[in-house]
Formats: sequence, C-alpha cells, structure tokens
Amino acid sequence: MKSNILAGASALALGACAYTPTPLPVTLAQTAPTDPTIVSKMTYGDPLAGYTYRGPTGPRDWREVNQEQTEGN
Repeated sequence: MKSNILAGASALALGACAYTPTPLPVTLAQTAPTDPTIVSKMTYGDPLAGYTYRGPTGPRDWREVNQEQTEGN
C-alpha cells in the first residue's frame, strides 16, 4: 500500500520537475498601430429602419395558406 503511494508521489514529483513552460508570443508586433489623427466618424443607425408592419389579416383556412406557400406557386 505504501509502495503504491510512494510510486505515485514520485511520478508526480518527477513530472512536475520535467515541465518546461512554453514561452508567450510577442504581442507587440501583433498590436495594430494607433494613429490619433485618424478618426472614424460614428453615426447613429436606427435599428428599426426599413421595418414594415405585418399584422395578422384575419383567420383563414389553413389548407389555402399551405397551398399558397408550396414550392409550385
């Protein structure tokens, strides 16, 4: 029993000692250059622009509605 625990602990200790971390990438080359003289114009865009109301037209027979929406029509 104790030999199993000792073997497991030694495997964990050797595994922790053998770990070499990977170096982090250089992020300075990846950042986009910022130029304070270039300013993009931001305008408000109405999220409801182009919306048309499509209210219910009333109850209709479901067979007629299905026939109107088939690929043949």
